[in-house]
Amino acid sequence: MFKTLAPRTPEDDEPTAAEKAAEEPAEEPAEESTTADAPEPEGDRLKAAVAAWVATAEESEESEESERPEPGKDAEASAEEPGNEDEPEPEEDGEAEADDSEDDDQPRDDEPEDEPEDESDDDSGDSESDDGESDEDSDGEPVEDKAPSASWFAARKPSGGEKPAAPSDDASEESSEDSEASAADSSDDSSDDSSDGSAEDDEPVDQPTTMFKMVRPPVVDQPTTALKLPSAPAADSDSERTSVFRALRPDIPAEQKAEKAAKAAQEPAKAAQEPAKAAQGPAKAPAAPAAASKDAAPAPAPVPSPSPAGLAEAERTRQQPLPPLPPLDLLAELTNTPPPPPTPLRTTVRRLRIWTPLVLLLLIVFAIAQMVRPLPAPALTLSAEPTFTFGGGKLDMPWPGEGQGAVEVEGVGSMGLYGAQTPAPIASVTKTMTAYVILRDHPIKGKQQGPEITIDKKAADQAKATHESTAQVKEGQTYTEKELLELLMIPSANNVARLLARWDAGSEAAFVEKMNAAAKELGMTRSTYTDPSGLLDSTVSTPQDQLKLAKAVMQYDVFREIVNMPNLTVDGIPGRIENNNTILLEPGVSGIKTGSSTPAGGNLLWSANTVVDGQNRRVLGIVMGAKDAKILNDKLDLAIAYSLKLIQQAQKDVTSAAVVKKGQVLGYVDDGLGGRTPVVATKELKAVGWPGLQVKLELTDGGKAVPHSGKAGDIVGQVSIGTGAGKVSSPVALSADLVEPGFDKKLTRVG
Repeated sequence: MFKTLAPRTPEDDEPTAAEKAAEEPAEEPAEESTTADAPEPEGDRLKAAVAAWVATAEESEESEESERPEPGKDAEASAEEPGNEDEPEPEEDGEAEADDSEDDDQPRDDEPEDEPEDESDDDSGDSESDDGESDEDSDGEPVEDKAPSASWFAARKPSGGEKPAAPSDDASEESSEDSEASAADSSDDSSDDSSDGSAEDDEPVDQPTTMFKMVRPPVVDQPTTALKLPSAPAADSDSERTSVFRALRPDIPAEQKAEKAAKAAQEPAKAAQEPAKAAQGPAKAPAAPAAASKDAAPAPAPVPSPSPAGLAEAERTRQQPLPPLPPLDLLAELTNTPPPPPTPLRTTVRRLRIWTPLVLLLLIVFAIAQMVRPLPAPALTLSAEPTFTFGGGKLDMPWPGEGQGAVEVEGVGSMGLYGAQTPAPIASVTKTMTAYVILRDHPIKGKQQGPEITIDKKAADQAKATHESTAQVKEGQTYTEKELLELLMIPSANNVARLLARWDAGSEAAFVEKMNAAAKELGMTRSTYTDPSGLLDSTVSTPQDQLKLAKAVMQYDVFREIVNMPNLTVDGIPGRIENNNTILLEPGVSGIKTGSSTPAGGNLLWSANTVVDGQNRRVLGIVMGAKDAKILNDKLDLAIAYSLKLIQQAQKDVTSAAVVKKGQVLGYVDDGLGGRTPVVATKELKAVGWPGLQVKLELTDGGKAVPHSGKAGDIVGQVSIGTGAGKVSSPVALSADLVEPGFDKKLTRVG
């Protein structure tokens, strides 16, 4: 790296024109600075400067020893600067070389300019031009043409009163780029500027040369995503050192490996030569005086370069972290085994190995859950015809031509109705509700007579009335509840009805409220009661409402006994009391209550029995509003006559028919999972009806839960026809064994 230099001569110390020009006042126009840029042989000037420095080195050795800092420290400072350079990537080398070449091509200002700003530019430019033109000087240019060194030193030194200006933007940019190429050059130039600014005399001062160019350290291949920790101090033991995590690198193509191997083979030779040259330059360069460095203005700080991996600062990388690898590829890297190439067959096998155990586990769990789930409750389902129609044509009842009424077979259904079916006065038929409330609140069972009731003065006084039916009772007499009910229903005594109301509820008005409440409970929505006897025409009802009351009150044995009596004898009342219902002696007729008044006409609520298959069947009916007569008693007799015709026709038409035969399959037991076991009737079932009547069959469990399993012949339910008193039923049994659902049905059930 050293160039051939000529020995220094006395002529070199003579001042030159350039030195004189530097001492002239700085008021020259700025345009003259362009003339100083005339190209001067840079190689000759550099050679002359080095020769002058070598000739005067021995003479000023003693004086420089007192002012010069220790060479070892200077050398260490110079040696550390190139060491702080970052380990460049291959592309960074190319950029640095391009920057050096650009700096070499740019013209340098060899002559000093008048303004301080230009002087700082010249300093940074000279240091670069010296390095760039040193190679050209080695080609053999003559030494005799070199310029005197005194003029060069004079040109480099500013006047005593001036301070170096801050470098311009262009100079700072060039300095930043040059600092990456050579940190030593910028350091030497800064020391030159500092020493020049502090000098007060005109004597030349020895300056360090920029003869030696520091060489970048060799490029070392590092992991792309490695994060290096600072190396432990040398004094630490092996146990205190920490390990460094190094991520696995993907496979590098063969072409890149070959290029990196070639670069690595060339770099060791450069690395062996360049550190030695870098160490010699700082050792020979004289240090600037300490006093001058204190007064000098601080030079622009060089761009800090990253520390190498061996220093305290961790390595920095510009590359982005690699994306996460697939699980199989990551496992292959960790085990240093490359994954096999994917093929459709290998992918299918791998998926089968992964999913097959999961599917099997789910199937096992599903099977266990299906087995332990409770079975659905079995249910009886009717498969036979749900209805049955009686033969014999259409029913023909002798309905009256006036008024309104209805007929019904208890437990079977209605045989028909006629008339307007609107609320109308019912006269003494009202006493049926009075008897119902008394028996409901004070029931009489068997041979009982009920509590004794004393006749009050009001009841005795009302017994003397001639415009209404009464019982000849006296004040202070006592009668049982049953006796008073007989006087209420047979002679239809109004004074006894009011007496029972006061006895039960405390007052007639309170008892009327109880009568209306009872009607509401029975579903008599079109009936209104205003008195307990029915004397008032404001008490109204309909035929269907009265049949609802008749079915309810006929459930009391004592009431049925009383209304079926054609006459009555009571102690304390003279004579025999006859029942106004004169048809009670007719076959099957059994009550219930007559009623007549001018607004209501003749009325009869009746009950009759008919024998069907050896059993009595109750037929209920009512005739209201019979008025086709002149006197009131004739109107009542007319209502009784209408009722007798209806009773006789009903007794004739009501019959029975075999709806279900013994052994007939009526339905099946459904286990809820698709299994069905047939059930059959255990006996013949006959239903009560009349011509044209349609009855419904109902298959039920009879109040007991159907079992999940059973033997053939086991009773599992019943089939029934009708409701209430007319309801008939027959048991049903299994025609085959009832078996619990199997494993396949339990496993495949969904609901």
